[in-house]
Amino acid sequence: MCYKEHMRTRKASSASATMTLRLDAGTLRRLEALARATNRSRALLAAHAVRTYLDLNEWQVQAIRTAVERADRRDTKFLSQDEVDAWLATWGTSRARKPPR
Repeated sequence: MCYKEHMRTRKASSASATMTLRLDAGTLRRLEALARATNRSRALLAAHAVRTYLDLNEWQVQAIRTAVERADRRDTKFLSQDEVDAWLATWGTSRARKPPR
């Protein structure tokens, strides 16, 4: 993280709260080594790691919720395994078909 990004993030999230985090010894050693190498605090690196993890993974929860909502609708049609297998068997052939509906 560059200094400008750090300062932007710091200003945007200046109202912070303290949280205790348990790490195994190996992860803690890695965090300490990275903090020394980058001249950053362990807390800054851990907070950045948590934000990055959330950014990368929150969409999955929403995608699952959306899929479940769609599946729960009365008019939802499910394909049989045979229909899916037949469609997939056409992939990469001259008779490739569009997905069944």
